Amino acid sequence: MLSFSWPPRRGPRARLSTALLLATALLTVETGAPSGQSFAAAQTAATATSASDATSCPSVTGTVSSSPTANWLAQQASQSFATEQLAASPRKSQWVRLRFHGQTMKAWVDYPVGRKNAPVVLVLHEVFGLTDSTRNTADQIAAMGYIAITPDMISGLGPDGDGDSRTLTGSGGQASDLVTAVPDNEVSARLGAWVTYARHLPRSTGQTDIVGLSWGGGAAFRYAATGTRSVDSVFVFYDVGPPAVTQGCHRTEGLTDYPVDRITVPVHGFYGETDTRVITSLPATAEAMSAAGKYYDPVAYADADHAFMRLGTNPADPNPANAAAEQAGLKRLKKEIRQSFAR
Repeated sequence: MLSFSWPPRRGPRARLSTALLLATALLTVETGAPSGQSFAAAQTAATATSASDATSCPSVTGTVSSSPTANWLAQQASQSFATEQLAASPRKSQWVRLRFHGQTMKAWVDYPVGRKNAPVVLVLHEVFGLTDSTRNTADQIAAMGYIAITPDMISGLGPDGDGDSRTLTGSGGQASDLVTAVPDNEVSARLGAWVTYARHLPRSTGQTDIVGLSWGGGAAFRYAATGTRSVDSVFVFYDVGPPAVTQGCHRTEGLTDYPVDRITVPVHGFYGETDTRVITSLPATAEAMSAAGKYYDPVAYADADHAFMRLGTNPADPNPANAAAEQAGLKRLKKEIRQSFAR
């Protein structure tokens, strides 16, 4: 039985240490992309990880708009600080497209300065869909010397296999409704296709990590629980991990839907100390990981809120702990990614 004090001790950061189906995909890139080659995605041995995966989940199709939705525009406006920071970046970046199950998925790719091959870090967005704050975090990772790929995880979910976070909404009229409606096994399959893309990218060394922000952090943790061996490490930022809560048609509060015993990669957690919903889930997650003998290294940052990687880069944010957590999180992330790829 794992035992630790709760809530976390005070300080700049508080450490709580505890020891896919991939279909054939055709890669295409928009103008200016480095390659137009195609490849066959490797078939993995991953199978359904839970009884809930075997249930029949409805096919999720979003409503597509001919122009950016008001919700997406509002998110962008609230993240103007990130847009300004991206405009000043010296790094090359571009959109890429990936055909998957008749859908056109999209991702934003940032390349480090120089022409050397580099490992790839996939960066997964928040529940709002792909916006500039996530792209800004990806650019900061590219500045560390890695290729950063930021998939739009709902792109291609329009009626004709098109659309993206700018134009798609779910049943409630927002992109977040569509993001949370996609079944977990479908999210993992889409993520697996991007992992395969990352490993075949011409400038890639074949090494891949995943960084997930909020909803994306939960998606990254669940992908690790599929038993994937295609990534080196997973970094979860402020979302609950299995087994505490799932999403979409698998939504449950049970501890049995996401057994963690198949996890083969290290999982590192980054959490805001005042983020009550997430913080209260950590004991169950840490206990499950410890009982299964899996590496899980969660850190809670003092007085930081949920989404401190976004809030901490906003000069207008009133909580200085978020900026401190964002900087400490980046410093730790840089160290852990380097060690991940050195193994």
